[in-house]
Amino acid sequence: MLYSDKVMDHFANPRNVGEIEDADGIGEVGNAKCGDIMKMYIKVDGDIITDCKFKTFGCGAAVATSSIATEMIKGKSIDNALGLTNKAVVEALEGLPPQKIHCSVLAEQAVRSALSDYYTRQGIDPEPILGKPAQHDEHDEHAG
Repeated sequence: MLYSDKVMDHFANPRNVGEIEDADGIGEVGNAKCGDIMKMYIKVDGDIITDCKFKTFGCGAAVATSSIATEMIKGKSIDNALGLTNKAVVEALEGLPPQKIHCSVLAEQAVRSALSDYYTRQGIDPEPILGKPAQHDEHDEHAG
């Protein structure tokens, strides 16, 4: 399986790893089948995402997609982050093997999950903005 130099770089030197203690939004998504779990933290000032960090348990592609996703939304408006697609993540990484595309989908979902949490904390119903949350596997419903 061949990865682009960009994927290898973000896997070997992931950006924005860690957590934000006083995060304004935290999103966690997982794929039980492949065992990848992503947790994303955002800090928001006005409508700008001033900081973004992640913790990912998973394969190299999962780490790389999380890393590039944080880079793509950091310093950007919430609207901009809402428009982040897994396709944009894949393009930014100069491609992913077909069997790893789901990692880019997880990265998109992690960003959306963090934004959803942010809106909820602001007392705003996230569903009209973000749509219905993605369906999780059964055992995810009972996690923590």
